Amino acid sequence: MHSFGYRANALLTFSVTALAFICAIASFSDKFSNQNPSAEIQILNINRLKKQSYGNDEVSLTLDISADLQSLFTWNTKQVFAFVAAEYETSKNSLNQVSLWDVIIPDKEHAKFRIQTSNKYRFIDQ
Repeated sequence: MHSFGYRANALLTFSVTALAFICAIASFSDKFSNQNPSAEIQILNINRLKKQSYGNDEVSLTLDISADLQSLFTWNTKQVFAFVAAEYETSKNSLNQVSLWDVIIPDKEHAKFRIQTSNKYRFIDQ
């Protein structure tokens, strides 16, 4: 009847086609998830405002961060990286961006939180 090579080719072709179909369904199913994260950040206090010896300014802030990121977790999400960045304009630079705080959220149970923290990274301006 059919040779071994012909049967192996038919099996491989069917397997690859089925795998591609399953991958397409998995990718398409993620489009229907309703993702509506919310976050609110307030500056509670300016802890320290200091001029450094070489001319830069350094600020330490206390932040109140509340977020509900649970809707970001679907069957395909293992973890979420969240961060707070300050973006501002000065006379020397038209766009300045500084990362103030970040966190890796490992699962859906930890995705709804409210914390008060100081900035994790130094906020220095020229």
